[in-house]
Amino acid sequence: MPLPSALCVAHLIESDGPGGAERIVADLAATLQREGAHNVVFLPANGEGWLARQLAGSGVAIEHYRLDSPFSPACARSLSAAFRRHAIDIAHSHEFTMAVYAAWASWYAGVPHVITMHGSRYYAGRLRRRIALRMAIAHRARMVAVSHQLADHISRDLRVRRSRIAMIRNGVRFAPADTSTLRDELSLGPNDRLLVCLGNLYPVKGHRHAIEALATLADRHPGLHLAIAGRGELADSLAGQARAHGIGERVHLLGLRADVAAVLAAADLFVLPSLSEGLPLALLEAMFAGRAIVATDVGEVRSTLDNGRAGVVVPPGDAAALAAAIHALLTDPARARALVRLARERAAAEYDISNMVRAYGSMYHGLLADARTPAAALAAGAAPNS
Repeated sequence: MPLPSALCVAHLIESDGPGGAERIVADLAATLQREGAHNVVFLPANGEGWLARQLAGSGVAIEHYRLDSPFSPACARSLSAAFRRHAIDIAHSHEFTMAVYAAWASWYAGVPHVITMHGSRYYAGRLRRRIALRMAIAHRARMVAVSHQLADHISRDLRVRRSRIAMIRNGVRFAPADTSTLRDELSLGPNDRLLVCLGNLYPVKGHRHAIEALATLADRHPGLHLAIAGRGELADSLAGQARAHGIGERVHLLGLRADVAAVLAAADLFVLPSLSEGLPLALLEAMFAGRAIVATDVGEVRSTLDNGRAGVVVPPGDAAALAAAIHALLTDPARARALVRLARERAAAEYDISNMVRAYGSMYHGLLADARTPAAALAAGAAPNS
C-alpha cells in the first residue's frame, strides 16, 4: 500500500545509544523517507548521538526534547508544539517513556499515535506505570508488540483485550560483508572454530551462559573460541568469569562493532543466549548471513526459527543445553548446512525490512482514515489547544 504523498511521521524514543529499538527507529524512518514520506526523529537532548549519526544524510529531520523529571508537562507541551511546527500526521513512539509522553503530546496536537513495545517490560513492576501505559493507548492509539509472547504479556499487564494489540515483526536490511578480518584480529588458525554472540553486555543477554557453555566444551573442542560484540556494564565480570574457567584467551570481548556483517561472516556458529527478548535483530542478521544458529527459547525466537527447523532452540539459562546444542552442530556439518539453508529462505521471505515498513504503512493508513471520520474529528477538536 503506497504511503500518502505528504505523510509526516514523528518517531520518538527515550535513548539514542546503539540498541535494537534504536536501530528499528533509524531503519524505519530512513526507509519511509526514501519512499516519499517526511520523517522527524525525536531524541533526548542529553543523549550520546548514536542514532542521529545513523540517520546522517538520510533526509530525516532530528528534533531534541528535554525530559528532566519523571513527570514533565513541559516536555509534553514542547513535543506537541513540535508536532504542529512539522505538521505531523502520525506520532510513532517506541518503549514505555515516550509512549506516555507521545500520547500526551498527540492528544494536545490532535494526531493519531502508534506505540511499539520491543521487549522491555520494566513498566510492569509498578502500578502507576501500568496505569500510565494503559492511559497512553486509550486515546486514538494503536499498540504494537514485536512478538506474540510480548503481546500476551502486555494484554495481561494492562488488562486490555489481546485483540487491541497488533503484532508486527521486526525486519532488517542486511548486506553481506565483502571481506572479514576478524579471525585474523583474533589470531585464529584454520582449524579453530568461532562462536559469535551479538548484544550489549547486560544480564538479560545471558552471555555468562555462553561462557559457561564454552567452558563445558573446552576439552572436547580445544580450538573453540567465543567472540561477543557489544558494550555494557558486564565487561569486567564476563572477562573474569572466562579467566576463572581457564578460558580467558578463548573469550574475546569485541566491544561495540559497526561491522556486524563482517563479524557474522567470521563465525562458524551464531549463539543467542538471551534470557528475555522480543524479536532480536541479531538473530535475523545471523539468518540472513547464513550462520548456523543456537538460540534460547525466548520471545519470538522459536517461531522465527520455524520451531527448530531453521536453528536449534534451547531453554534459556541452561548452559548445559546450550553446550550440547553447540557440540551437536559443530560435529554434524550436514545438519548445520541444512539449518542455514532454511534460515536464509525464511529470513528472505519473512524478515526483510520491506515487510515491516509495509505493515506500519498499512497501520498509518488505517489510523489516518479513522481520524477523518466525523466522530474522530469532533474528538480531536476537544483536545486542549496548548
